[in-house]
Amino acid sequence: MARRTKEDAQKTREQLIEAAETVFYRKGVSKTSLNDIAAEAGVTRGAIYWHFKNKHDVFEAMIQRLKTPLEMLHEAIEHPDEPDPLGRFRELLLYLTREIARDPRRQRAYEIVFLKCELTEDNEPLGTRHRENFLHGSERMRAALEAALNRGQLPADIDIECAIVQLHVQLTGLIYLWLLLPDSFDFESEARRVIEAYFYSLQHCFGQFDSE
Repeated sequence: MARRTKEDAQKTREQLIEAAETVFYRKGVSKTSLNDIAAEAGVTRGAIYWHFKNKHDVFEAMIQRLKTPLEMLHEAIEHPDEPDPLGRFRELLLYLTREIARDPRRQRAYEIVFLKCELTEDNEPLGTRHRENFLHGSERMRAALEAALNRGQLPADIDIECAIVQLHVQLTGLIYLWLLLPDSFDFESEARRVIEAYFYSLQHCFGQFDSE
């Protein structure tokens, strides 16, 4: 009986996340209430509080469930015995963009984050979370690039911080443009082009320069 209860609770939690994603996509995060999520899920508002503290907690759960497959690649990159950290980093980026292009759930989640997540005063917890995700992503990029540098796969004078900023700019810009104008180009092929250009530039364009 306890196992069934636990399974039922997990099923309800997933049902609530699915409902929240649907309503976030339809109305935007700032205009979505817990009542909206409860109505979409077919449960009472009180049922939500068994699983989540508030709307932003549900939003975070929606994002977290998309991360699991990526963690294995992240861990491989950062493992001290990984012989090809740069190659694994490239593999990770190609995997991520391929998943965005092919997985409707991931597309919808990214569209919510990029286009339907208004950073209003009420949504400030999401703004804080965006900044934390940016910093966390930068830490993972830094670990991958430093591992590649230690393996002699990158120029000794590479400016890793500059390389991190450029990757954020290039991939974030590409994803945003595609979500805004989805019929203007093929995302998967263009993402591959951007990633290949980025890895070429790591060898040639991110040397440290003296400031003038």
